[in-house]
Amino acid sequence: MTVKAVIDTNIWVSALINPFGFPAKLRNAFERGLFQPVISEPMIEEIIEVLKRPRIKDKYGITENDIQELVLLIEERSLPVLVSGSLKLCRDKDDDFIIEAAIVGEAQYLVTRDDDMKFDPTLASIVSGHGVTITTVSKFLSAITTG
Repeated sequence: MTVKAVIDTNIWVSALINPFGFPAKLRNAFERGLFQPVISEPMIEEIIEVLKRPRIKDKYGITENDIQELVLLIEERSLPVLVSGSLKLCRDKDDDFIIEAAIVGEAQYLVTRDDDMKFDPTLASIVSGHGVTITTVSKFLSAITTG
Protein backbone atom coordinates (compact mmCIF):
# COMPACT_ATOMS: atom_id res chain seq x y z
CA MET A 1 0.00 0.00 0.00
CA THR A 2 1.34 3.40 -0.99
CA VAL A 3 1.58 5.96 1.77
CA LYS A 4 -0.52 9.03 0.98
CA ALA A 5 0.43 12.40 2.44
CA VAL A 6 -0.57 16.02 2.16
CA ILE A 7 2.58 18.13 1.93
CA ASP A 8 2.10 21.71 3.10
CA THR A 9 3.03 24.54 0.74
CA ASN A 10 5.90 25.77 2.92
CA ILE A 11 7.66 22.42 2.44
CA TRP A 12 7.38 22.41 -1.37
CA VAL A 13 8.69 25.99 -1.40
CA SER A 14 11.59 25.14 0.93
CA ALA A 15 12.49 22.13 -1.20
CA LEU A 16 12.94 24.41 -4.20
CA ILE A 17 14.84 27.10 -2.28
CA ASN A 18 17.29 24.85 -0.40
CA PRO A 19 18.45 21.66 -2.13
CA PHE A 20 20.10 20.35 1.04
CA GLY A 21 17.46 20.48 3.80
CA PHE A 22 14.81 18.02 4.96
CA PRO A 23 12.22 19.40 2.48
CA ALA A 24 14.63 18.63 -0.39
CA LYS A 25 15.05 15.11 1.01
CA LEU A 26 11.25 14.81 1.04
CA ARG A 27 11.09 15.93 -2.61
CA ASN A 28 13.73 13.32 -3.43
CA ALA A 29 11.67 10.63 -1.65
CA PHE A 30 8.64 11.80 -3.64
CA GLU A 31 10.56 11.58 -6.92
CA ARG A 32 11.66 8.05 -5.95
CA GLY A 33 8.01 7.06 -5.43
CA LEU A 34 8.20 6.47 -1.67
CA PHE A 35 4.85 8.19 -1.12
CA GLN A 36 1.99 9.74 -3.05
CA PRO A 37 1.04 13.33 -2.28
CA VAL A 38 -2.59 14.30 -2.05
CA ILE A 39 -3.19 17.68 -3.67
CA SER A 40 -6.07 20.06 -4.29
CA GLU A 41 -6.40 22.95 -6.71
CA PRO A 42 -6.19 25.56 -3.92
CA MET A 43 -2.92 23.98 -2.79
CA ILE A 44 -1.44 24.17 -6.31
CA GLU A 45 -2.57 27.79 -6.58
CA GLU A 46 -0.93 28.60 -3.25
CA ILE A 47 2.37 26.97 -4.25
CA ILE A 48 2.46 29.03 -7.45
CA GLU A 49 1.44 32.24 -5.67
CA VAL A 50 4.09 31.87 -2.96
CA LEU A 51 6.88 31.00 -5.40
CA LYS A 52 6.02 34.03 -7.55
CA ARG A 53 6.29 36.47 -4.65
CA PRO A 54 9.14 38.85 -5.52
CA ARG A 55 10.74 38.48 -2.08
CA ILE A 56 11.04 34.73 -2.69
CA LYS A 57 11.44 34.53 -6.47
CA ASP A 58 14.05 37.30 -6.69
CA LYS A 59 15.94 36.47 -3.50
CA TYR A 60 16.43 32.81 -4.43
CA GLY A 61 16.63 33.17 -8.22
CA ILE A 62 13.56 31.06 -8.88
CA THR A 63 12.58 31.08 -12.54
CA GLU A 64 9.19 30.55 -14.19
CA ASN A 65 10.63 27.29 -15.49
CA ASP A 66 11.51 26.16 -11.92
CA ILE A 67 7.93 26.86 -10.83
CA GLN A 68 6.38 25.11 -13.84
CA GLU A 69 8.66 22.09 -13.42
CA LEU A 70 7.76 21.66 -9.74
CA VAL A 71 4.03 22.15 -10.29
CA LEU A 72 3.96 19.75 -13.24
CA LEU A 73 5.81 17.12 -11.22
CA ILE A 74 3.36 17.49 -8.34
CA GLU A 75 0.30 17.43 -10.61
CA GLU A 76 1.48 14.39 -12.57
CA ARG A 77 2.31 12.24 -9.54
CA SER A 78 -0.24 13.28 -6.95
CA LEU A 79 -3.74 12.18 -6.09
CA PRO A 80 -5.99 15.15 -6.87
CA VAL A 81 -8.96 15.77 -4.58
CA LEU A 82 -11.79 18.26 -4.65
CA VAL A 83 -12.23 20.41 -1.57
CA SER A 84 -15.37 22.36 -0.82
CA GLY A 85 -13.86 24.99 1.43
CA SER A 86 -16.56 24.32 4.01
CA LEU A 87 -14.22 22.94 6.68
CA LYS A 88 -13.53 25.48 9.44
CA LEU A 89 -11.09 24.06 12.00
CA CYS A 90 -7.97 26.23 12.00
CA ARG A 91 -7.17 29.62 13.43
CA ASP A 92 -5.63 30.41 10.03
CA LYS A 93 -8.43 29.84 7.55
CA ASP A 94 -5.85 29.20 4.79
CA ASP A 95 -4.90 25.97 6.57
CA ASP A 96 -8.45 24.59 6.38
CA PHE A 97 -8.18 23.49 2.74
CA ILE A 98 -4.98 21.60 3.58
CA ILE A 99 -6.73 19.75 6.41
CA GLU A 100 -9.73 19.11 4.16
CA ALA A 101 -7.50 17.66 1.41
CA ALA A 102 -5.94 15.26 3.91
CA ILE A 103 -9.34 14.06 5.11
CA VAL A 104 -10.97 13.85 1.66
CA GLY A 105 -7.90 12.17 0.15
CA GLU A 106 -7.69 9.68 3.01
CA ALA A 107 -4.06 10.61 3.60
CA GLN A 108 -2.19 8.91 6.40
CA TYR A 109 -0.04 12.01 7.01
CA LEU A 110 -0.22 15.76 6.86
CA VAL A 111 3.38 17.01 6.71
CA THR A 112 3.87 20.60 7.82
CA ARG A 113 6.14 23.08 9.55
CA ASP A 114 3.11 25.11 10.67
CA ASP A 115 3.07 25.22 14.48
CA ASP A 116 -0.65 26.09 14.48
CA MET A 117 -1.39 22.71 12.96
CA LYS A 118 1.37 20.70 14.67
CA PHE A 119 0.58 21.80 18.22
CA ASP A 120 -3.21 22.08 18.23
CA PRO A 121 -4.46 19.08 20.25
CA THR A 122 -8.08 19.57 19.17
CA LEU A 123 -7.11 19.59 15.51
CA ALA A 124 -4.83 16.57 16.00
CA SER A 125 -7.71 14.69 17.62
CA ILE A 126 -10.15 15.54 14.82
CA VAL A 127 -7.81 14.56 11.99
CA SER A 128 -6.59 11.42 13.75
CA GLY A 129 -10.24 10.35 13.83
CA HIS A 130 -9.94 10.33 10.04
CA GLY A 131 -6.69 8.36 10.09
CA VAL A 132 -4.45 11.41 9.51
CA THR A 133 -1.32 12.11 11.56
CA ILE A 134 0.05 15.67 11.55
CA THR A 135 3.83 15.42 11.52
CA THR A 136 7.13 17.11 10.73
CA VAL A 137 9.23 16.53 7.63
CA SER A 138 11.94 14.61 9.51
CA LYS A 139 9.44 12.33 11.28
CA PHE A 140 7.63 11.65 8.01
CA LEU A 141 10.89 10.81 6.25
CA SER A 142 11.74 8.38 9.06
CA ALA A 143 8.31 6.77 8.78
CA ILE A 144 8.51 6.18 5.02
CA THR A 145 12.15 5.11 4.87
CA THR A 146 12.23 2.79 7.89
CA GLY A 147 8.62 1.73 8.13
